[in-house]
Amino acid sequence: MFTETISVQTSSSFSCHAITNEIESIIECGTQLEGVVCASGMHTTIALIVNEMEERLILDLEKWLKELAPPLQGYKHDDLHLRDNIPEDEPKNAHSHMQALLLGNDVSVPFKDGKLQLGQNQDVILVELDGPRERNVVISIQ
Repeated sequence: MFTETISVQTSSSFSCHAITNEIESIIECGTQLEGVVCASGMHTTIALIVNEMEERLILDLEKWLKELAPPLQGYKHDDLHLRDNIPEDEPKNAHSHMQALLLGNDVSVPFKDGKLQLGQNQDVILVELDGPRERNVVISIQ
């Protein structure tokens, strides 16, 4: 087993970032010819998905998430004055947590000969839901 962490600088409050190439670079550093790669986000307001990195699909994803978990809907998590020990710059981001719960925070993908076994148009995608920020993803090769 081999584990490494990658960092992704996100660009806006919602953005999608293909991390397939970064994962395959980590696979190439190892000696295994085949196995499974597990990618896990280290933040509660990002998601990891396998899907098509197509511009209109990404716009649809953002719209769908905002419909299912819209910002500023009276979430208890956003009652910042009731929470203990939070930073002064803590955002009202309960919607981002809810959206991350809808999509999930990890993916597992088999690989063979150093390449992820993905479909023709599939990518491993980090979905930023509360950025822009630097985000970390743990990549574990098994």
